[in-house]
Amino acid sequence: MAITKRQREIYDFIARFVAERGYSPSFEEIGEGTDLSSLATVHKHITNLEKKGLLKRDYNRSRSIDVLPPRGALKRSMAVAAGALAELPLLGRIAAGRPVEALQNPETISLADFTRSKEVFVLQVKGDSMQDEAILDGDYILVEKTSVVRNGEIAVALLDGMESTLKRIYKEGDKVRLQPSNAAMQPVIVPAAAVQVQGRVIGVLRKY
Repeated sequence: MAITKRQREIYDFIARFVAERGYSPSFEEIGEGTDLSSLATVHKHITNLEKKGLLKRDYNRSRSIDVLPPRGALKRSMAVAAGALAELPLLGRIAAGRPVEALQNPETISLADFTRSKEVFVLQVKGDSMQDEAILDGDYILVEKTSVVRNGEIAVALLDGMESTLKRIYKEGDKVRLQPSNAAMQPVIVPAAAVQVQGRVIGVLRKY
């Protein structure tokens, strides 16, 4: 599935906007955010992205652009987790404080050191709601696929079958509290029936 550079910019802008604010942008905001002055051009790109299965719109409500993951993205990320990057050389330990002794006998580190599950996928983080956990915008998280997590674990949750979010999750009676790790943000409290856990975070990858 090929998309143009402009379509990619629009897709990324919408995904980032939703992650940061919790709702989708208007056509005017998309135009301003991507330097497009024509709303007709914005509409054309949105329609094309929708045809390619990257966006979904509900024509019965405003601000109804939902971002969908690219087809095959989950399968590709699981293949990466199970394939070439499944095992890497562990050559030693690096000091962030006092110097430490170099490791004389190199070992290896694999995904098995993080989880025994083979169902692990990768998501890229958009937004700063988990910054106090050192999970930053642009990071990649390793997610173990599961529908059950313990209170306080960092989870990927699907809300109302439409929007995914990354938060610490707490079950409180018939409610669920989705707690950001950012002092500037308030928790999201929703009915438990509206939350579907998709996985727990088991690691973070950062590319420099």
